[in-house]
Amino acid sequence: MNEAKAPKRPSELALRTIVGIALIAVALGAIVAGDIVFWLVCVTLGLLMMAEWADLQATPATTKRLAQLALFVPLSVMAPIMAGPSFFTLGLLAGAGFFIVIVTQRPMLAAGAIYVGLPTLALLVIREQKEGIVFTLWVLALVWACDIGAYAAGRLIGGPKLAPAISPNKTWAGLLGGMAMAAIFGAFLHAMYGLPLRLTLATPFLAVIAQGGDLYESWLKRRAGVKDSGNIFPGHGGVLDRLDGLVPVAPVAAFLVILPRFYF
Repeated sequence: MNEAKAPKRPSELALRTIVGIALIAVALGAIVAGDIVFWLVCVTLGLLMMAEWADLQATPATTKRLAQLALFVPLSVMAPIMAGPSFFTLGLLAGAGFFIVIVTQRPMLAAGAIYVGLPTLALLVIREQKEGIVFTLWVLALVWACDIGAYAAGRLIGGPKLAPAISPNKTWAGLLGGMAMAAIFGAFLHAMYGLPLRLTLATPFLAVIAQGGDLYESWLKRRAGVKDSGNIFPGHGGVLDRLDGLVPVAPVAAFLVILPRFYF
């Protein structure tokens, strides 16, 4: 009598692909919907990132929840039905960090409020612009393009390591490949959707910043002795793992977006 075979589990690559497509679909849907939907997605991811940041600092559960609650105050005020993203909410973010460090005596935990809150504020500022859909897509997708280009160039070319003590798999070829892929994507948006030239020219340099964010999160994980920041996304790790490049890019991109429109 033949025993029933256990159902075959999808390969790690297939799982990563499926989850990656689902995440992109959610991101695109939120960008198009805008308003309260986009805010809700950003805030949910922000609170999850704060939890993972706290875990990387070996923070007790009660203290972690306190930090999330402190961060939620400025994030909630960023809602479209409240004050929205503004200098006022930027001040509240600073206040949340100050509150956390005073109450918990954990400066790195307090830094997490800024690390998470600033890019959240930046994305909300970008999305509320007149061309917000194109600008927000540009910010997110340039990071995706950078990751794809870096992975492909690193695998195909290899060569000297970028920062072997922090992330032994990253290469200088990967950095250049990520910059090239991001630049191509920026040029495409410029030609097809009128992405301003200042943003188009900045795209490859933002790719470098994205790589820096990736390396910083790798350093945090190495310091904490973990492989991933979390396990919420099968095959991808945690939210910080997926958004590490976006964290430093979003504030810089928001600054570029709100600059006066110069003609080049």
